Amino acid sequence: MSTPDNLRYSKEHEWLSATVDGVATVGITEHAANALGDVVFVDLPQVGATVSAGEVCGELESTKSVSELYSPVSGEITEINQDVVDAPALVNSGPYESGWLFKVRVSEEPTDLLGADEYDAFTQS
Repeated sequence: MSTPDNLRYSKEHEWLSATVDGVATVGITEHAANALGDVVFVDLPQVGATVSAGEVCGELESTKSVSELYSPVSGEITEINQDVVDAPALVNSGPYESGWLFKVRVSEEPTDLLGADEYDAFTQS
């Protein structure tokens, strides 16, 4: 799978969709999902919680390790993907589709996110 061009990426391997009515969707990249291995537990921020760009807001546990989840933007959590909480393997099988993690009402547009080509170059280095 190639890195989708319509998303932006953090150096912590999260992706961010374009905002729709001020709300963006966040997930982890296929690169991160592959590095983690089989995800068995997902801890997401609560709806209504405030997150800050670059700060830890949850964690993903796999058969190999526990990895912190960082928010690529600042804002308020509007929705979490309950399907991923119930079936964490969705993060591995569809990181850009069914495996999204949460939606956030963005309070400040991030300026440090990478495009797909930049992210691919970052992961190759």
